[in-house]
Amino acid sequence: MMMLSARFLALAIAICCWASTQAAGQAPAPNGNAKAAAWKSPRSPEGYPDLQGYWTSNTATPLQRPIGAPEFLTDDELKARAAARGGQPQNPNNPFPGLFGITSGDARFVMRRTSIISDPPDGRFPPLTPEAQKKFAADQEHHKLHPHDGPEDLSTIERCITWITSGPPMLPTFYNNNYQIIQTKDHVMIMTEMVHDVRIIPVDGRPHSDIRQWMGDSRGRYEGDTLVVETINFNGKRGWFGTPATEGGGERRPDQQMKVIERFTRTAPDVLLYKFTVDDPGTYTKPWSGELEMHTLTSPMVEYACLEGDQGMELILKGARADEKAAAEAAKKK
Repeated sequence: MMMLSARFLALAIAICCWASTQAAGQAPAPNGNAKAAAWKSPRSPEGYPDLQGYWTSNTATPLQRPIGAPEFLTDDELKARAAARGGQPQNPNNPFPGLFGITSGDARFVMRRTSIISDPPDGRFPPLTPEAQKKFAADQEHHKLHPHDGPEDLSTIERCITWITSGPPMLPTFYNNNYQIIQTKDHVMIMTEMVHDVRIIPVDGRPHSDIRQWMGDSRGRYEGDTLVVETINFNGKRGWFGTPATEGGGERRPDQQMKVIERFTRTAPDVLLYKFTVDDPGTYTKPWSGELEMHTLTSPMVEYACLEGDQGMELILKGARADEKAAAEAAKKK
């Protein structure tokens, strides 16, 4: 009986130690995710890190850090934001505050970092070059005077050509920040829910194409657990970073010299860490970088039926012509 009791006691101690180890290994991370300390990234049949699946970059964290804010939230601030319910985050990059976005009640979307931009250290865009400043100011003035002369005066988002989330860099916007990643032995495909943009990225060592494209020309390679993607040859026809997504995008940024380096790394079963660096000497005085966590989605994406030249564009331009006619008639009566 004594021997049996001793065996039960030893078993109980072993179970307690195992449970303690498991609890320690799966303690919630700063962003609210349970991560196993000994977790290793799964591999594809070819031996590459397995990044496949559905992911979302929804976050309550703004692209730029509010002036004067610290770089990281404290433990208490993080807990308070994770526990909050019912309100929309105040995101200065959201042109429709209160209508879209993720509530801070979902702890998965509360990042300890207070801005997506991680460098410069203040979490804000570096200054524009003098030439880019002049172009930006001219673009903004032209847009004020000619907001809806024709389709070309509207942003690529309003025209359903490409979206902020399409990237690169793939920045979250006010809703539907969702992706599907598929890998083969020599390609990676990233499907964006918004405007159903697709990036097909060779990872077989082939050189860059010299064709300029909306999302540039991407080439990838694997470095350990990380997919590294380099993109160049942008067409310079997309709107400026940091400006409202619609109604005031401000013409086209001079980004033909831009190079973007992206890094995708699985850090937990449900987390894909996304880091990027933008080097655009034609626009910024120095490179800038950012990072965010993507989280798994439990259901597939649905089609975002937004097509260039659809009924929405027709109605926008008809409305602009009606406003111009009304203004002209009012001027005649004065």
